[in-house]
Amino acid sequence: MKAIILAGGLGTRLAEETTLRPKPMVEIGGKPILWHIMKIYAQHGVTEFIVCLGYKGYMIKEYFLNYAMHMSDLTVDLRSGTTKIHRNACEDWQVSLIDTGELTMTGGRLRQAMQYLGEDDQDFCLTYGDGVSDCDIGAAIRYHRQHGKLATVTAVRPASRFGMLDLDGDSVATFAEKPMEEGGWINGGFFVLNKGVRPLLGNSDACVWEREPLEHLARQGELKSWFHDGFWQPMDTLRDRQMLEAMWENQQAAWRTWH
Repeated sequence: MKAIILAGGLGTRLAEETTLRPKPMVEIGGKPILWHIMKIYAQHGVTEFIVCLGYKGYMIKEYFLNYAMHMSDLTVDLRSGTTKIHRNACEDWQVSLIDTGELTMTGGRLRQAMQYLGEDDQDFCLTYGDGVSDCDIGAAIRYHRQHGKLATVTAVRPASRFGMLDLDGDSVATFAEKPMEEGGWINGGFFVLNKGVRPLLGNSDACVWEREPLEHLARQGELKSWFHDGFWQPMDTLRDRQMLEAMWENQQAAWRTWH
């Protein structure tokens, strides 16, 4: 199974980082968050990726073009220009890097990327290039295949950005400095889809996946939720990035499910 990753947005809410590089290339623990997302999928046997590029997409291309060199011990013969690789520590991944346009919307990027699915790829994964989770991708895929509908979305509970007070009248019974879970479920961004969603995307780059296509699937009873009550965190702001970095440094990165 392949995973399509939407990695072309402008990332304006993380402008402190994205003025210099695309959001999926912002690093956590010295590695782009895009790499972390791919490691999550690979842990569940998904090792073929189609990455939708847009804003500063050339930087993502350069990263993967040079990845083998950066991950290897090598000898460079300066006179001949030849390179000998002694030890290659690269992951066994196949990565297709697709220019989908800087201003293309999510549905337009998905439509373009689907051209690179194989004939046997009736089902595939879809996610965004800016969020991590410890969700069981394999279980979501199995659930999708069992129910037989066109689309599965991972439903997650977002954490509140503010500490919450447990009040007894005007007295504080409990003070929680860390964010606590809110009640509702939201789109966690880890989809499993069938190729049958293609007609819903139309032929315009202005198509927004989260609007008419998903709304239509819901109206037709073709959208199912797979519930994940564990860790989930998008990297929307500098605060989010700093929090994820601290978790990684303190060996508390819940999304690191690989060995």
